[in-house]
Amino acid sequence: MKIIIALLVFSVIILFHELGHFLLAKRNNIAVTEFSLGMGPRLLSTEKGGTRYSLKLFPIGGSCMMVGEDDDDNTEGSFNNASVWARISVVAAGPIFNFILAFVFAMIITSVVGYDPAKVLQVTEGSPAAEAGLREGDVITEFQGRHISIGRDLDSYMNLHGLQDEEISLTYKRDGKKYDITYTADSEKRYMLGFYYMTEGEPQITQVMIGSPMAEAGVMPGDIIREINGVAVADAKELQEYLSKHPLSGSEVTLGMERDGKVETIVATPQMTKTVDSGFVYNIYREKTNFLGVMKYSAVEVRYWISSTIESLIMFVKGQFSVNDLSGPVGIIDVIGDSYEEAKEEGAVMVWMQMLYWAILLSANLGVMNLLPIPALDGGRLVFLLIEAVRKKRLNPNVEGMIHFAGFMLLMLLMVFVMFNDFRRL
Repeated sequence: MKIIIALLVFSVIILFHELGHFLLAKRNNIAVTEFSLGMGPRLLSTEKGGTRYSLKLFPIGGSCMMVGEDDDDNTEGSFNNASVWARISVVAAGPIFNFILAFVFAMIITSVVGYDPAKVLQVTEGSPAAEAGLREGDVITEFQGRHISIGRDLDSYMNLHGLQDEEISLTYKRDGKKYDITYTADSEKRYMLGFYYMTEGEPQITQVMIGSPMAEAGVMPGDIIREINGVAVADAKELQEYLSKHPLSGSEVTLGMERDGKVETIVATPQMTKTVDSGFVYNIYREKTNFLGVMKYSAVEVRYWISSTIESLIMFVKGQFSVNDLSGPVGIIDVIGDSYEEAKEEGAVMVWMQMLYWAILLSANLGVMNLLPIPALDGGRLVFLLIEAVRKKRLNPNVEGMIHFAGFMLLMLLMVFVMFNDFRRL
């Protein structure tokens, strides 16, 4: 069932992307030969108005095939015969429709469960943050020069960058007024493995810091610590007691990690790490809002996932992520399936919310990725069309076709590699 749900989420996102291309092609009188969901041999097919509508065997992917899209056909009704701005609108429509779909789903989630204000839940008594004037209930609007709209903006910054400097500057809102403060936070150096876990119940990993010993050992959020240095761990309390009695040092730590019911032994060496204590705890839980709030924070939700995708790409280019950290359709379907199983225990509403949440993430991600200026992707095609719009003359179609083909082959190789990694993780 969980695989069917995950494939359904994928199918809706891809179908809407291709629908954008399809509708704009029809609007600009470009002939569409086939509009399909899936890849491979056709399972079902019907023809209407000169377009064949197909459902194909493998439900990952889709296509909107237009006359002249991949050749030099300039006949009436072909893609090449349309004006350059008409072709730009057709190509750009796919990613734009992904953003529209993400916004619609975000409206549903925000209407039902609300948004997550970046509200201060607790300030450590006597801390530099408290002395600087920060109080419980304040809403953070800027942190270390970064605009903060929701709690996850702050959470994303902490997860991806952490606090490297004791000098903290932030802006908060209280009773409608904004205040700017700067303070020197408390810090300490100690050996760490680079992870966070549930403080109650099972010691389940909630977060693994990028580049940390645990990340390098392959530990992922959702894994459960069952053993540490040969000592069985029944719950989070026992893990806390062990770490209290046996502080981490530079020596190797052996951990028994459970994933999908199987326990594997890993070895990680703690690193000396400077930890900076911000002095406050912030909110990442949702609360209801009014109609205008739903509209505003639905747009914020989409903006959050677009900016998170872009930031992750920048970190990938900088080498902070590796190709081995990427997940393809197989890995994503597995994670969505696990998410469905967890949400199922909380009722049908939470299942729907969780699936819509994944749909927003993937739809925004697909929109951004397709706009990258990479040959064979929509972004690569837009680059050639924009050059044509400036030059008032089309580039050599054969050269353009060869570049797109080369890009397509490289993308296929990357997909095969990523799928291999997905299966290896499974």
